[in-house]
Amino acid sequence: MHDSSALIAQTNPQTPAHTLRLILGDQLNAQHSWFATRDAGVVYVLMEVRQGTDYVLHHAQKVLAIFAAMRAFAAGLRRAGHRVRYVTIDNASNRQSIPHNLEALMAHYRAGDLEYQAPDEWRLDEALQHWSAAQPFATRMVDSEHFLTARNEVAACFPTGSPWRMEVFYRRMRRQHRILLDAAGEPEGGRWNFDHDNRAPWPGDPPAPQDWRTTHDHSAVWHTIEAAGVRSFGAPNAQALPWPLDRDEALQHLEAFIAHALPDFGRYEDAMSTRSPRLFHSLLSFALNVKMLHPREAIARAEAAWRQGHAPLAAVEGFIRQILGWREYVRGVYWSQMPGYAESNHLDQHAPLPHWFWDGQIGMRCLADAVGNSLANAHAHHIQRLMVIGNFALLAGLDPQALHRWYLGVYIDAFEWVELPNTVGMSQFADGGLLGSKPYISGAAYIDRMSDYCDGCRYQRKQRVGPNACPYNALYWDFLQRQRPLLGANERLALPYRQLDGMAPEMLAQVRAQAAYWRAHLEVL
Repeated sequence: MHDSSALIAQTNPQTPAHTLRLILGDQLNAQHSWFATRDAGVVYVLMEVRQGTDYVLHHAQKVLAIFAAMRAFAAGLRRAGHRVRYVTIDNASNRQSIPHNLEALMAHYRAGDLEYQAPDEWRLDEALQHWSAAQPFATRMVDSEHFLTARNEVAACFPTGSPWRMEVFYRRMRRQHRILLDAAGEPEGGRWNFDHDNRAPWPGDPPAPQDWRTTHDHSAVWHTIEAAGVRSFGAPNAQALPWPLDRDEALQHLEAFIAHALPDFGRYEDAMSTRSPRLFHSLLSFALNVKMLHPREAIARAEAAWRQGHAPLAAVEGFIRQILGWREYVRGVYWSQMPGYAESNHLDQHAPLPHWFWDGQIGMRCLADAVGNSLANAHAHHIQRLMVIGNFALLAGLDPQALHRWYLGVYIDAFEWVELPNTVGMSQFADGGLLGSKPYISGAAYIDRMSDYCDGCRYQRKQRVGPNACPYNALYWDFLQRQRPLLGANERLALPYRQLDGMAPEMLAQVRAQAAYWRAHLEVL
């Protein structure tokens, strides 16, 4: 258990300092060059503020894990001999605002310089820059030393007017960083992408690995969060919080994934099952996104596993593509398109989220499992997010901004730079095709093929209409018809549009009436 009690009593808080250095809750990078030397005139500042907890409604585990990890990080800095000022959420002097707290602390320490690492959220970045320009003391923003690309590097890969495609960027990154390349600089195995090999449903064997994560009792921190009036949703699991909370635990987590799950990760990365919410997924995204781990570390360990014969190339390439390709790419999309990207709604969809996004009470077995896991664990793997929850939201016409706020709040690894493009772009096609070349939609057939969800569900996977028909089916064909003015010319949708055109007019009318019924009764599915 991480003991943060020492943070309450600060060492010589009255001693002046020449520099304060701000560390945000997603900047827990113990390898940062800041920490290479100790300076008694430098104070590191971490703060728990309502500014961070209240901008959307967050999952309880997300608030708790970030606060617990921040406290552990501060304790580690103190053990290493650095001066730390930690402001807890319930501190009477806490102004619940990063700028307001900084103003008070700069005056308290009589410091002349403030340094902070570049925030990853556009709004906070803008706010700190505007605030800094008005201060009487010097401010300096430094790099967080975490990402493999600069903010504008992805945009620079694509000339004006050319389509943005992750695969182009990914291959460039592979060459630049010499990842999975042979001696001639060509891709190992003769292919850049093994995605076609990684689409198998999970038959139950090999068994999914046991959860290797260390748990912590952070009931005391949770009681503090509750007493401070911070609102949240989902299960806090405070007595057995399962997320890595410091760098050592994150490295142990990485090693356990490499040893126990990576060999089977690739072929089953798109599979879903009620028998295992995680299957062979790494669950490393929280540790990566709060910067306990560097992406290069995860990439290097995965490549080494293949070169040592421990994991197949398809699994390793698929894992590396998620980090070296997709993760860096969506960050570049975010910084190139903000702030307007946050308001994107290309398909003009506005239906509110039904209640079961908050309580998981829905009769569709796939959604009950995917949403239920999200509420219980603050996590669901990418296919559950994309092809179950996101797919349904897109077909049903839900508001992409409302869905974005839910995704941003519910998932422990969701920070706006990575979540917003994935939701607005990849999942909801609300950016009109900048991030993905087509909407990721399907009827029940895909979910049935990749999961065991349809077995035992009250809805029938092969029926299009009727009270027992799977809602995905009618909603799928109706979506294509409703959005034909915007999507009909998309070459990647040519086949489903030909199938739609071949549907008997009477059946199409029934399908559209059934879809209208489902959209009017989303609350009671």
